[in-house]
Formats: sequence, C-alpha cells, structure tokens
Amino acid sequence: QAQVVESGGGLVQAGGSLRLECAASGRIVSATIMAWYRQAPGKQREFVASITDDGSTTYANSVEGRFTFSRGSARNTVYLQMNDLKPDDTAIYYCYAYLAGNRYWGQGTQVTVSS
Repeated sequence: QAQVVESGGGLVQAGGSLRLECAASGRIVSATIMAWYRQAPGKQREFVASITDDGSTTYANSVEGRFTFSRGSARNTVYLQMNDLKPDDTAIYYCYAYLAGNRYWGQGTQVTVSS
C-alpha cells in the first residue's frame, strides 16, 4: 500500500529542536519529490521544505537556516531537523510525496512550541 507516515512531533520550548521523520511505503519509495507542509490553527496549509530525488532542497523563507531536510540511508525515509524553534512554528506538519502525477499526503504530526 502506497502511503507516507510521519512521526517525531511533540511539545518543545522556544529555542529547542525536534526531528520529524517521514517513511514512504509501496511504490512511492521512489518518489521524485518529497516535502513537508504545515498548517497552523485558522491558517492555510503552507510549504515548509522539499527535497528532490537528486537531493536538491528548497526551504520556505520562514525556516531557512533553522530547518534541514535530508534523506536517510534508506531512500524511503526523510527527515526534517528543526532547530531554534519559535512559537510561530506551531502547526500540524504533513509529509507529502509526488510520483508520476500522483500526490500522497500523510496524516500529520503535531508540533507545539511554547514561549
């Protein structure tokens, strides 16, 4: 079954760090693009970061320099290392995968940053 599953969210104080993990299964282990989006209460879902199959990364301005997106040794797993977290980073974080015209979304993992 093709799916992506997130893990690693939680509660952290401002200035702290968390690492999110996304594991892809089924045919989407060969996804050409994987990405993280987030949605804060009362706001639209927004782009956070992406990584292509050749390892190129792109970041939203709001997280550039604080977040790092990487692939694990097993290509079906990607990580989002989040440092210097701010209360504005509080949101549900969703993993996204794109392959051959199909889009896959995970169920999301909650990240809460207290001030």
